[in-house]
Amino acid sequence: MKQPQNPLPTVDIIIELKGKGLVLIQRKNPPFGWAIPGGFMDYGETLEQAAVREALEETSLRVRLKCQLHSYSDPKRDNRFHTISTVFVAEASGIPQARDDAKEIGIFAEDNLPKPLAFDHKKILQDYFRWKKEGWSVFDYASFKRR
Repeated sequence: MKQPQNPLPTVDIIIELKGKGLVLIQRKNPPFGWAIPGGFMDYGETLEQAAVREALEETSLRVRLKCQLHSYSDPKRDNRFHTISTVFVAEASGIPQARDDAKEIGIFAEDNLPKPLAFDHKKILQDYFRWKKEGWSVFDYASFKRR
């Protein structure tokens, strides 16, 4: 009997560094590029716990989760395997430091995002900036699908 294959759950954390911008990491491992901090959920933890842990591991920042933005599940979002990422928006203060699988770290705004962005993070950040401008209280799925 063939073993079922399931997508792997991941989290991404858009970290708003108070008064400075968004924290992004440059990946140390393939696929290379700049990315929203995040990673795989561990067995026995919640999505929220995974988000707080991954943020700390990659940026050395203790974050406060503000909300869940959206989940992204396109089978092609990660060329290694099928993942489903739940994206959180968080805030932090302090000085981020590249740790774990982060080669470099930077603070960016919408008008100076680094290139290339890994995975589907360009799309996620576009959704985030649109959400910030339009002030949705809940992700508007009907509007999201029309794009």
